Formats: sequence, structure tokens, C-alpha cells
Amino acid sequence: MSRSYLFTSESVSDGHPDKLADRISDAVLDRCLALDSSARVACETLLTRELVVVAGELGLSPRSAPPGAR
Repeated sequence: MSRSYLFTSESVSDGHPDKLADRISDAVLDRCLALDSSARVACETLLTRELVVVAGELGLSPRSAPPGAR
């Protein structure tokens, strides 16, 4: 069995759309954890010049979910 592997990484500079998308996803995560410290969050943000899509799943305990949430 071969023990060699290929390592890759990606780096983007400030102002890159990926940085903004990460900040939006992080804000969603932070808000959910502020409401419920055991929240389960899977959040993806996709950006174009004219569209922002935030998608994923949130799992909050019923007593910590915001009003109107299902």
C-alpha cells in the first residue's frame, strides 16, 4: 500500500465572494448557537453578483426556536 498522498489547499483574498459567503454562514451559526448551545447547523451560502442563496438545515430545541419557526 502506498503511503504517499497529495495535499491541496485554497486561499482567497479579502473581498472575494467566498469570504462574504463564509461570513454569512458564520453569522447564521453564531445566531443559532446564541439561541441554543446544542443547536445543529448545516449552512451553505452561495453568491453571484445579483443573488444570495442561504440553504441548509437548522436543529434547535423547541423552546429556543424563534417565534414563528416550525
